[in-house]
Amino acid sequence: MQASTFTVKGIIGFGLQNRRILQGSGDLKRNTLLASRSLRMPERGSCFGVNMDSASMGIELGRARKTVQSVFGSSAKARSHRVRASGGDIEDATPLKVQGQSSGSVLPYVGVACLGAILFGYHLGVVNGALEYLAKDLGIVENTVIQGWIVSSVLAGATVGSFTGGALADKFGRTKTFVLDAIPLAVGAFLCTTAQSVQAMIIGRLLTGIGIGISSAIVPLYISEISPTEIRGTLGTVNQLFICIGILVALVAGLPLSGNPLWWRTMFGIALIPSVLLALGMAFSPESPRWLFQQGRISEAETSIKRLYGKERVAEVMGDLEASAQGSSEPDAGWLDLFSSRYWKVVSIGAALFLFQQFAGINAVVYYSTAVFRSAGISSDVAASALVGAANVFGTMVASSLMDKQGRKSLLLVSFTGMAASMMLLSLSFTWKILTPYSGTLAVLGTVLYVLSFSLGAGPVPALLLPEIFASRIRAKAVALSLGMHWISNFFIGLYFLSIVTKFGISTVYLGFASVCLLAVMYIAGNVVETKGRSLEDIERELSPAI
Repeated sequence: MQASTFTVKGIIGFGLQNRRILQGSGDLKRNTLLASRSLRMPERGSCFGVNMDSASMGIELGRARKTVQSVFGSSAKARSHRVRASGGDIEDATPLKVQGQSSGSVLPYVGVACLGAILFGYHLGVVNGALEYLAKDLGIVENTVIQGWIVSSVLAGATVGSFTGGALADKFGRTKTFVLDAIPLAVGAFLCTTAQSVQAMIIGRLLTGIGIGISSAIVPLYISEISPTEIRGTLGTVNQLFICIGILVALVAGLPLSGNPLWWRTMFGIALIPSVLLALGMAFSPESPRWLFQQGRISEAETSIKRLYGKERVAEVMGDLEASAQGSSEPDAGWLDLFSSRYWKVVSIGAALFLFQQFAGINAVVYYSTAVFRSAGISSDVAASALVGAANVFGTMVASSLMDKQGRKSLLLVSFTGMAASMMLLSLSFTWKILTPYSGTLAVLGTVLYVLSFSLGAGPVPALLLPEIFASRIRAKAVALSLGMHWISNFFIGLYFLSIVTKFGISTVYLGFASVCLLAVMYIAGNVVETKGRSLEDIERELSPAI
């Protein structure tokens, strides 16, 4: 896994006390439309949300609220959109002007959705501290293979969840899918809490994996679909922020373990609370207006718009949706449509961004962070994890403030460039003898700079950007495909990474990661489009014009 958001992941490999930052992402789709008024709308996953601690979160949401009020409080300005007609010509479409003060707010519902992001991070990170103690309790201390299955089974479940989340959201709606998602999250947490056997523990982890896989898709999707264009990037990164918060909460939850070995059961049980709150909160949250419009439920879409933005914006938003869908009556896309000449380029961009994200070395840096910090005299695993987590949270906070100002593409370029430089620094700190007296300090500096760079763009942007560039009729399937690439590549990296390091050495592997980062910079510069300040409908008309 924001992701999405960037997505950060906390997981350990077999008997190592290493951590892996994971990200998840996600988002889904929406299909096409009807004719005349029963049309469809694009879907979008929001950033992988934003990552920060609770105090910073309050500050960030406060800024977002002020932005919303300033945007909605004044008369909305007419925006001129460049619309690509079916014949290839470009026309100007001016949405309706809307006067008056907004009486709605999306922030409470973004907060409810982010409970899914918190669970995403928590379930990925909770096993790190608990594994040693649950292994003793279940009698598998000497069986590292079984321990590996307990750690990795969540990835297998997440892969399944990421491929099914989009279809569920399109069939039942976003809010109902959240409610359904709470079931495997809660049942899985309960099974892990009460497990008296390895089988029960693995089944519980599989179920929670399915839950976080679905969350990785629908959290950014729902946030992006209900967010005003002007602050969609900021709110989108909130998802990533809460994933990091979930990981940090899991870290803090493990502190009592040294004094109470059975505390690991309570750690898994804690996840039941946000699971129940997610289901209850979404039962009372408004459905995505875009999904309702796509289903032809026009009056319900208008009601949802009133709750989210206020009645003053109903005409404007409905006008945008109708203008986007005008004259389009294409059926829902099938899986093979993703590989058609019309969509293949944007679909390949989505898959490529997640592959670059994983093969750029984020898991390697986290795996070796403990050893790196020990070489610099930092012996506490908790301190090392806290330093990496703090760098991740800080970088995500900065990214959230810049997402709608600097844009998605520029942040990606800066991020991968910084990651490449950091990887080279890490590699040199291990190989240049002249740097030996400073190797520990340089390695720590390189690790922190790498995590900061990752959190600025490579982490949060892919899960935010994908739902923006995918057309409504392919969005769910395209997001599912991209997230599938993310989870599968993550699984194989975890499986073969240590073998590759043993064969080639960590310094050479770091240089390889630096090369991947530089390749990503060139690819992004030539293929990724900027989406800041543009409506989902406008982006779709440019990248995937109706036939």
